[in-house]
Amino acid sequence: MRAFLSLLERKGQLKRIKKAVDPDLELAAISDRVLGMGGPALLFENVVGSTVPVAVNLLGTVERISWSMGLDSVDQLEELGEKLSNLQNPEPPKNIKETIKYGGLIWDLLRAIPDRDLTAPCLHKVLKGDEVDLDKLPLIRPWPGDAGKIITFGLVITKDPETHTPNVGVYRLQQQSKQTMTVHWLSVRGGARHLRKAAAMGKKLEIAVAVGVHPLILMAAATPIPVALSEWLFAGLYSGQGIRLSKCKTIDLEVPSHSEFVLEGTITPGEEMNDGPFGDHMGFYGGVEASPLIRFNCITHRKDPVFLTTFSGRPPKEEAMLAIALNRIYTPILRRQITEIVDFFLPMEALSYKLAIISIKKNYPGHAKRAAIAFWSALPQFTYTKFVVVVDSTINVRDPRQVIWAISSLVDPQRDLLIMENTPFDSLDFASVNIGLGGRLSIDATTKIGPEKNHEWGEPLNHSDSLKKSIDDNWSELGLSDLEAKEADPSLFGYVLNEVIKLNHITNS
Repeated sequence: MRAFLSLLERKGQLKRIKKAVDPDLELAAISDRVLGMGGPALLFENVVGSTVPVAVNLLGTVERISWSMGLDSVDQLEELGEKLSNLQNPEPPKNIKETIKYGGLIWDLLRAIPDRDLTAPCLHKVLKGDEVDLDKLPLIRPWPGDAGKIITFGLVITKDPETHTPNVGVYRLQQQSKQTMTVHWLSVRGGARHLRKAAAMGKKLEIAVAVGVHPLILMAAATPIPVALSEWLFAGLYSGQGIRLSKCKTIDLEVPSHSEFVLEGTITPGEEMNDGPFGDHMGFYGGVEASPLIRFNCITHRKDPVFLTTFSGRPPKEEAMLAIALNRIYTPILRRQITEIVDFFLPMEALSYKLAIISIKKNYPGHAKRAAIAFWSALPQFTYTKFVVVVDSTINVRDPRQVIWAISSLVDPQRDLLIMENTPFDSLDFASVNIGLGGRLSIDATTKIGPEKNHEWGEPLNHSDSLKKSIDDNWSELGLSDLEAKEADPSLFGYVLNEVIKLNHITNS
């Protein structure tokens, strides 16, 4: 993480805050405003109640996410997705060119194997027993109605009690006392499965929380792609080299050796405390839920550690930026699973997963409905997508003007809407009639063919290719060369922000 902070500072994308700032509400409010302005990462060097600096907004733009993965541009994210897609469903090479490409994938996989670090920086200071005191950490409370202090960007690491396969996730943890926290995870997550297995075996579940890791490891842990690879291997594929791991001091788990902090503890099955409410990504406070209690018995940290944090809420937030980046990575994987998909987009304003826009090469009547149903079942995270809009391949899914045109001109609600009722749903979605059970809607905004229509449609308006080329060739002579074609901002928020900045500039002038 320190190397990434240095990179951001060299690029002018890190702002050091020396003024004293309170981690209770104030720190998150400042960060929220800066993030909303598309501003830099922040390093709060004087946090009230702690000697530890706090880093936030490291992943506040998709550009910074790309940098964290060693990429120069956002477009390279799809190349990474192509690599992961090939690993998920490898096909035997058909010629020399494909054989070389396949060999390259194997080499990437070998380089991504984790390495062990015997002199781990995260073990510089070891605190055990009564020395374990969570009050000394600069835990934040982002929103006025939040139940307590939280850890948000920690890697939560557990191990399957039977197979000993590790699981790495990013879950919210709420402080309950100086040495305990509750962990909030869904029942389908790896940590929850491991706890159920431990309960069946009559064992405690060992758990480690690594805070302040390189952002690409957070990306790997947040990538719910159904590939039979560990998150450590994912992180190695993201970075091009194996992640260096270190053994914990008191439990049989491994953590990234360059973590700023590592919290070691256990969960006794059945031991729970109320967790919440907290402000969530839906833009509302969540409910109160009995959650597993972690008892920490050891904390280790680096010399002069830095604490990494983030917070949830209505977009834009860091989690929304992560989702936009993952959107690009998912695209090649989706194309392989649903071959007719040309492109897809999850708008940030729709919480980065509630609304999906997919474009297809339509081949037969009913094709759009089939594509929508296939999308819902393609990856686990799309189970909670409420709306799927299907458009033709000629529509730019990232241009809201084109998408709205397609819906307005090609959709008849009595024919083109498909509603699925009472399906498993996100328990944080309060719009559902019953919590955890809700409906889905697909909108067929494609051009209608065959029996989908019972009358002729007018011909779409378009200029001939020859006329377009002629105008291109004469653009300079027309005196219009200073005009540049502008692509639509994939974020409506970005458009609104730009207009507000312009208006503010005019007002100040």
